[in-house]
Amino acid sequence: MSIIEDVGGQVRAASEEFPVALLGQALEKFGLAAERLRWVRQESANPMGVPELSAATEHAESAGYALRVAQEQLSAYLAAIGLAGDGAPPPRPEQRAPRHDTPPEAGPTAVPPESAQQVRMRRWWSVRVAELTGGREDADDEPDERLHDPRELLRRVVGGVRAGDRDRLRTELRRAPADVGLGMAALAPPLLRELAGELLGHPPRAADLGRLRGELGGRVRDLLPGLPPPVLETLLTRVCRMPPPRASGEPPHAADSAVTAGVATGLLLARLGRDLPAHSEPRPGGAGQKQAVLWSLKD
Repeated sequence: MSIIEDVGGQVRAASEEFPVALLGQALEKFGLAAERLRWVRQESANPMGVPELSAATEHAESAGYALRVAQEQLSAYLAAIGLAGDGAPPPRPEQRAPRHDTPPEAGPTAVPPESAQQVRMRRWWSVRVAELTGGREDADDEPDERLHDPRELLRRVVGGVRAGDRDRLRTELRRAPADVGLGMAALAPPLLRELAGELLGHPPRAADLGRLRGELGGRVRDLLPGLPPPVLETLLTRVCRMPPPRASGEPPHAADSAVTAGVATGLLLARLGRDLPAHSEPRPGGAGQKQAVLWSLKD
C-alpha cells in the first residue's frame, strides 16, 4: 500500500467516525422537548429551562453543520489526491423542516396512521379535561380551530358552570385548542381575586382562606371530580396572597390550574349574580394588573 492510499484510508476512517447520526438523534429529541415545552410556557412566565434548551439545540445544529463541512473538505482532499471514488462522504442526514415550511408534494400523499400514543400526545388537553370532569375520552372529539381567544373560552366555561351542567362544561373545554385552554391560567386568576374581594367585602387575605374553601371546594369537586385536591388549594392560597402549600408527589398537570381557575371564576360569578365582564382583562395600572404581575413572578 502506498503512502497516499494509507493517508486516504485514515482520512476516510476519520470522516466515518464523525458522530453525525448521533447529533441527528439529539436534535430529534431536542425538537420533541421543545414542542412539549411550548404548551407549558403558556401557563407560566417562568421560562423553565427553555433558554437552556434553545441554546443546546443551537449548539447541536452548529456542531452538525461543522461536521458536514469537515466531511465535504475531507472529500475534496481525497479527490485532490486521486481517491475520490472511495472517499465520498456519507450522505447528509435529512433535515427536519417545520411542518408549515415543507412544500407540498405532487400527487396524493400517503399518511401513515397514528399510534394510540401519538394520538394521546396530540390531544393531551382533551384527554386531561375528560379525566378532570369524570367523562369518557372520545377519539372523535377534535379541537375547534376557530376558537383563538381565551376570553371566549372563559365565557363558555362560565356559561357551563352557571348552568351546573358538567357535560356542557366538558364539551366546551375539550373543544378548545390546548394553547387557548392554557390561556385561562393567565386570564382568570386576576378576575378571581377581584370577585373574591367583592364577595368578602375586602381584598382576600390569609384569614379568608377557610371561607373561600367552603364557598368553592364542594362545587368545584362536583364539576371536576377528577381534580387533585392540591390544585384548588394552591389556587386559593394565591388568591389570599399566601405561600402555596408544600408540593408533594407528582407535579400538577399543565391543564389543571387553567381549568380550575376558569371553573372557580364561574362559581364566584354565579354566587354574586354577575355576568362575565365584556373585557375580562385587568385594567391598566389597576390592582388586577399588579396581581397578574405578582402571580407571574411567583410562577
